[in-house]
Amino acid sequence: MIEVENLSKHFGSKTAVDNLSFSVKKGEVLGFLGPNGAGKSTTMRMITGFIPPSAGDAKLCGISIVDQPAEAKKKVGYLPESAPLYNDMTVSGFLKFCADIRGLSGTRKKDAVESAIETCFLGSVAHQGIETLSKGYRHRTCLAQSLLHDPEILILDEPTDGLDPNQKFEIRQLIKRLGATKTILFSTHILEEVEAACSRAVIVDRGRIVADGTPAELVKRGGGSLHDLFRKVTSRDTEAAA
Repeated sequence: MIEVENLSKHFGSKTAVDNLSFSVKKGEVLGFLGPNGAGKSTTMRMITGFIPPSAGDAKLCGISIVDQPAEAKKKVGYLPESAPLYNDMTVSGFLKFCADIRGLSGTRKKDAVESAIETCFLGSVAHQGIETLSKGYRHRTCLAQSLLHDPEILILDEPTDGLDPNQKFEIRQLIKRLGATKTILFSTHILEEVEAACSRAVIVDRGRIVADGTPAELVKRGGGSLHDLFRKVTSRDTEAAA
């Protein structure tokens, strides 16, 4: 469902993503792990067509994001890092606005908004102003907009960042449920989320893949500790500065 082929991104002399290739199948939840600055968000922005790659391509349900960006984007729901919201709107109003942008109308629009609200447990705040929401409900609202058109693929950038433990648990459980029928790629630097929500994980460092496997395989490779493997295969700023 997601095929990343030799994807690279250069910002001047800096290489943010370096010839990256991987795939994610339907029904698979792939955790995209790495330290800050590893190239996770840049990769996701290229896959979703938010920024163009310097080289390579990504195919969503077989459709090239480089050659057919409009068609490819119809297949994906995207939750960017620090997703923007309009504080003067209600939750329901914001989702209706996003549904309009997606080209939904009439009964289809009504059903899509109601389904997104139910899926993300937003019923109690549906008519509440966004500016009054807690961070957890704001996150759920952002996630709900990515589900409106019932996409086959979900790409989520740091979906639990800044949430409290209860909110993180709820989002992880939701990702697992959605992963039963969709293809999901989500980035994180929280290692506990691999075993909590992922069927597979990729660790990237400095724009390259340094580990790939199921949570159990990665834990075994780390001698019983995913944290130890992460520290082993990624570069630490303190060592780079030494």
